[in-house]
Amino acid sequence: MADIDDPFRHHPNLRHLIKPAAQSTIRNFKPGALLEMIKQHGAKDSDLLTDAERDADRRAALRQRPDGALWVFGYGSLIWDPGIDFAEVRRAHAPHWQRRFIVKDVWGGRGTKDQPGVMAALDQGDGCHGLIFRITEAAIESETQVLWNRERVGRAYKPAFIDVTTDAGPLKALTFVVDHEAEIIDSDMTWDEQVHFCATGTGSFGTSFEYVENLVRHFHTLKIDAPHACALLEAAKAYQAAHRAS
Repeated sequence: MADIDDPFRHHPNLRHLIKPAAQSTIRNFKPGALLEMIKQHGAKDSDLLTDAERDADRRAALRQRPDGALWVFGYGSLIWDPGIDFAEVRRAHAPHWQRRFIVKDVWGGRGTKDQPGVMAALDQGDGCHGLIFRITEAAIESETQVLWNRERVGRAYKPAFIDVTTDAGPLKALTFVVDHEAEIIDSDMTWDEQVHFCATGTGSFGTSFEYVENLVRHFHTLKIDAPHACALLEAAKAYQAAHRAS
């Protein structure tokens, strides 16, 4: 019989694939240094959130949450490095959303204005596989501060409660979806641009290619279906090979 206090009781095979909160550098991340780097690469104050704005945003979002524990849906790096203490993890599917590579990184993370990079966001679409994490009601205050410090430095993403399906039935989960009004969101980014930015984008955190490669590797290990990410990685590899040969 599974231990009811074991966060991995539904999916024990995930135990060694998800970084514990105590080992995550994200858990103690503070936005200050990142804000300065982003500003140096051309971001305006209006593109960013102050500490006060970030906390007000968090509190406003949490007023919309269902009663009881909080479920959080991860579709990118939050899947394997959530940085939060969670009481339960489940596989989940967001039927009305999809992972799209439409974040044009020009702020120095994995791209610059001269050499843009690309990152993923959650947008309305045909479905997205991921994981959901349950935060106990007693831990919501502390753990959502960790989430907002991670996700709400700039305005590329915004909090939303979305419908997800699980083996236990439908749930409402907090996630961070694309903000189409944000400066670095390019909703009309073409496939060729995605491939070019993935293959060539580079910044202080590494390359966009490494970012997508890391996503695909973890999706494969966790058995999460992500065909667009896989196709983007293969196309970027071909782009790099062609330009090395030319």
